[in-house]
Amino acid sequence: MRILMITHSFNSLAQRLHVELRAHGHELSVELDINDDVTMQAADLFQPDIVLAPFLKRRLPASLTSRCICLIVHPGPEGDRGPAALDHSILDQRPSWGVTVLQATAEYDAGPVWASAAFSMRKARKSSLYLNEVASAAAQAVCEAIERIKRGESPRLLDVATLAAGWRGPVAADIRAIDWSRDDTRTVLRKIASADGMPGCPAEICGRSLRLFNAHEAELVVGARAGTLIARSGEAIAVATRDGAVWIGHLIDGKSPHPFKLPAMPVLGEQAAGLPAVAVGSQHGSKEIVYAEHGRTGVLTFSFYNGAMGTSACQRLLEAYRSALQRDTDVLMLCGSTDHWSNGLDLNAIEAAASPADESLANISAMDDLSEAIIRTTDRLTISAVGGNAGAGGVFLARAADEVWLRSSVILNPHYKDMGNLYGSEYWTYLLPLHAGPENAARIGATRLPVGAAEALRFGLANRLFDASAGTFNAIAIEAALAAAAHPDLPGRIASKQQRRALDEAEKPLDAYRQEELSRMRRNFYGFDTSYHIARSNFVRKRRKARTPSVLAAHRRSYAAKALGGGPA
Repeated sequence: MRILMITHSFNSLAQRLHVELRAHGHELSVELDINDDVTMQAADLFQPDIVLAPFLKRRLPASLTSRCICLIVHPGPEGDRGPAALDHSILDQRPSWGVTVLQATAEYDAGPVWASAAFSMRKARKSSLYLNEVASAAAQAVCEAIERIKRGESPRLLDVATLAAGWRGPVAADIRAIDWSRDDTRTVLRKIASADGMPGCPAEICGRSLRLFNAHEAELVVGARAGTLIARSGEAIAVATRDGAVWIGHLIDGKSPHPFKLPAMPVLGEQAAGLPAVAVGSQHGSKEIVYAEHGRTGVLTFSFYNGAMGTSACQRLLEAYRSALQRDTDVLMLCGSTDHWSNGLDLNAIEAAASPADESLANISAMDDLSEAIIRTTDRLTISAVGGNAGAGGVFLARAADEVWLRSSVILNPHYKDMGNLYGSEYWTYLLPLHAGPENAARIGATRLPVGAAEALRFGLANRLFDASAGTFNAIAIEAALAAAAHPDLPGRIASKQQRRALDEAEKPLDAYRQEELSRMRRNFYGFDTSYHIARSNFVRKRRKARTPSVLAAHRRSYAAKALGGGPA
């Protein structure tokens, strides 16, 4: 079917559905929801069988909903209505939740139901549930709805009483605001989890009104007054609660010149500088980076918020990686979080730097140092266990390992160009032809669309897929790594790897690839073309796009080609 996707932004859910529907053979085009005229023009150009809206912040125009079937993806079970469905489900501690695909009508979330899917709630922040359980349930329900439409079936009407009872508006700030003197640790964590992603949980710290993100329970002995800063670990800070403490990873200070998410330590500055330091990965510290051993397999697990790896994060992970190499193991596996393996540069930290150009260069150089260390590891098998989405430099950082293992629902974005035609590094010009071959390398380099796990396997971006949930993938990958460590052909594989690396180095040193890539990136950072800096600032400050990128809007590419006399695109 011809499916036109109308969405506020091409977010993680829109990308997941785009990948799933392409895999089912549907013809897709995307238009960002800019205004009604643009939406109607897109429909006129593409002539869709179905319009799919995975993420909207306003109604579709009646001129569209009266013309063709328009499917709304609502992140709540049948009868639930309103713009903060997942927020409420976390605050209410619902044991299960769901996704409903309904037909757009003049009333929000009140149309006939085409399909729905349920899932068990996991104790996780809103953004994590959205990336995993909501996305999987949405993919299931959307595919079911489309099949029902193809069979000529009709949707189900919900009764008036159900619709009237289901409406809930946005969560009021005072309901979610933290009262340090009254809220226990579980309540604090639940409030922050319900607002993670956006808008953030309001709270007062050090006399400042802030919004809190990325929280975890802190196993610390606390004797301080609730709401007091008590420790730091990496870039996270620990705050005392009524009955314990929580680690807070990121903050927004709305009064700052940089009113977007940043690591907690830089936001608080001198107010947190004198706090006692607790080692990252220790029993009582932040669990940002943790190393463990299972027999002859070392597992280095890291979890960087939203997959952003700033300069200091790369340096901390490189230090942990080098320490892991000192251990007597045969396999070293790198495991990311359930949400993101890595998305490369920390654009927020770069935007907040005194010199974004200098910080960009420092950040990519630190990424390159890490990637190089993985490539040069020739005394054992290295595996990237990618259980969460990855993008830009994070994809190629993972590909630096001998093998890349993907969770089957993972989405990769192996490109940099959307960020102002950024060239990219992490030795991708060496790694991509090596693992994908020249033809696939050219195909990957030419596209800006998201890539599903099965497609990544065909392209050579991955070596193995695992059909696992967000909560089970790492454990399954560790079991597979143990089997690889015990396999009798492992010594031969390592010997072959050493020989190939020596031959590759003799043909063209790794440093040559690095310098060529960085010379192109210096033009992005310091050149006369400021596209990268504009794109980064717009991304970080969440400025809406004025038009839909042509790579998404297939209908506009076709129209342009015909207008130029080139026939169908």
